[in-house]
Amino acid sequence: MERKSGFRLATGLLSAVAPKHATPVCYLVLPQPTRRAASTNPNSRRLHTTPLAAQDAALTSSSSAVPPALSPTALAHSGPPPPTTMPPALSCLPLSQVLRTYLITSISSSPLLLRTSTTLLRSMLESRNPLTSIDRNPLLRSLLWHTFYRQFCAGETPSQVARVNAELRAQGYSGVILEYALEVLKDAEGAEANEERDVGVWRRRMLETVAMASPGDFVGLKWSGMGPAAMRRMKEDREPSAAMEEAMHALCSAARDRRTSLLPAAEETWSLSGFFNWTMKMQRVYNAAAKGGECVVYSTYQAYLKQTPETISRHLALAQKEDFTLGLKLVRGAYLGSEERALIHPSIEATHAAYDGIMASLIRREPNAVITTPSGSWPKVSAVLATHNAVSVKFAQKLRQQQLSRGEPLTQLSFAQLQGMADEVSCTLIAAAKAAEQSAEEAAGNGKAVAVRERVYKCTTWGSMGECLNYLLRRAAENKDAAGRTQETRRAMSGEIGRRVRGVVGLA
Repeated sequence: MERKSGFRLATGLLSAVAPKHATPVCYLVLPQPTRRAASTNPNSRRLHTTPLAAQDAALTSSSSAVPPALSPTALAHSGPPPPTTMPPALSCLPLSQVLRTYLITSISSSPLLLRTSTTLLRSMLESRNPLTSIDRNPLLRSLLWHTFYRQFCAGETPSQVARVNAELRAQGYSGVILEYALEVLKDAEGAEANEERDVGVWRRRMLETVAMASPGDFVGLKWSGMGPAAMRRMKEDREPSAAMEEAMHALCSAARDRRTSLLPAAEETWSLSGFFNWTMKMQRVYNAAAKGGECVVYSTYQAYLKQTPETISRHLALAQKEDFTLGLKLVRGAYLGSEERALIHPSIEATHAAYDGIMASLIRREPNAVITTPSGSWPKVSAVLATHNAVSVKFAQKLRQQQLSRGEPLTQLSFAQLQGMADEVSCTLIAAAKAAEQSAEEAAGNGKAVAVRERVYKCTTWGSMGECLNYLLRRAAENKDAAGRTQETRRAMSGEIGRRVRGVVGLA
């Protein structure tokens, strides 16, 4: 009864505060967890996040899966304390967004509601009936626009995307990771005849995405977006075709000129060798020290794969030898349902340990029990930590604060979470960054910085409603653990609603 009342209250408040012509905000997943899948895969449970109630325990637990030299235990009670004058983390969000997030996470936290809403969305997308078509039924389109689309997507036009980008920056984000929703992959059989068309579509849409991004933003992409021929070439570990390579260079050049960076997403293991070869080829050219060493092109590494530490160690040595900046985006992984089980760590604890160990090595720029590249072989590094896991985020912050207190140079680092998800993690980082800026201003008199101002990004997608919803439904299969993840965000939003209500009645 309590859940139904809260759900009804959020629905009513959302409709009351939603603007009549609201601009769509944000990104990602309409997850469809299945109990069977979750129970058969040890890593599918809470891969990307950790319950809020367990965070402090994890940071002080002696049984942490992080290698002993990296254990958060030592960090939790060492170094200067983080800034203490932090405003309420979620206070930077507009009320309409808090209420909408509470509504949608209430749906996503219920397997029945989530399954029902996903089924309805799929039927709408496949419908030829004007009453159930989002393209021909304006009432249905408006409903979806002001709920799921606005929550997870950036918009359909450049002006809408620009407005969302500005709104996120106003909330305190450093910028966005902007992705185009439509994927052009299809059955690879007999697809060579379509290579020119597929590459042309990918090139045009990626250049449009770069043009929509602001300086300092990132653009997410997939090399496989160039079509089945590209996927087949990566699978066979072959070089890109002349047309593909020309499109890749056009995109990298446009990103460099726009002062944005590219984040190619990792593929499945059967095409990873080709993926890394293509990505490193672009990094050699556009991240070269001779051209300033700016990190234009990154590569994505998945911590749940056993091979990842060795791959990163090899790439670090290669970048140092060939004198270019190594760009790394570190994720936990996205293909649990399709990867060969033997290639993945045997437990979620092992995956967390791998992620935190790699992360610590990159932040400190030194080898450890996970990354083996010798200290003298480290290139310039720029890292993006893409994680919803609050424990990993807190661990990274502690490491950075420790470095600052010792006067060590800081690795170029950014944090990233998906738009519409994990706002409690993102906003806590933003609040810490604002407090750090305030502390630095107060300490300006003695010339000593006392806190780290981290860069925080939201990953968002753009495209027509049909393109984005198809994309979200495809991604649902890759996010089996999202129901548990959204429970945490729902609780955080509920607490923020309560805080604001108490403030209105003078009880804050």
